Amino acid sequence: MIKLIGEATEEMKAAAEAAFGLLALEGECVAEVEYLDGEEMRALNARSRGVDAVTDVLSFPALDEVMPLTYENYPFEYDDYNGGVTLGSIVICPERAAEQAEEYGHSVTRETTYLFVHGLLHLFGYDHERDEDRKAMREAEEKILGAIGVNR
Repeated sequence: MIKLIGEATEEMKAAAEAAFGLLALEGECVAEVEYLDGEEMRALNARSRGVDAVTDVLSFPALDEVMPLTYENYPFEYDDYNGGVTLGSIVICPERAAEQAEEYGHSVTRETTYLFVHGLLHLFGYDHERDEDRKAMREAEEKILGAIGVNR
C-alpha cells in the first residue's frame, strides 16, 4: 500500500494504488507531493539539476533500489509516523501543467496526474535516459493512467 502526503488529488491517490498493484510491489510506503510556482520550480531545477529553466515535474527518490517495502529492508527510510518506507518527493509546477494540457489538448487533471505518475515511476527506479528505458517508462505510465480511466 502507498500513502501520499502533501497535496495529492484523488486521481493521484488512485494512480498511486494502481501503480503499486501493476508493479506488483509489496509492503507499505509513503511519497510526498508538493506544488511550486514557476519561479520556485526554476530555482529548484537550477539547484538540483543545474538547469536554469522552469520544468513540469521533479522527483527526489529516497531509495537506491526497490525491494519489498518493509522496515526490515529499509530501517533508516522507514517513516514510523506515516507507517511506511519513504519513497521520496514529487514536485509539480501547476503553471507548466496547465500550459502543457492546452498544448497537448487534454485536461489539466490528466496532465497533472500524468506528471505525478511520471514522478512516481522515478521514485520506483524508472528512468528515460535510454530509448528502451523511455519506452518501458511510457508503457508503465499509460497502463497506470488507463487503469484509473485518466486518458487523453
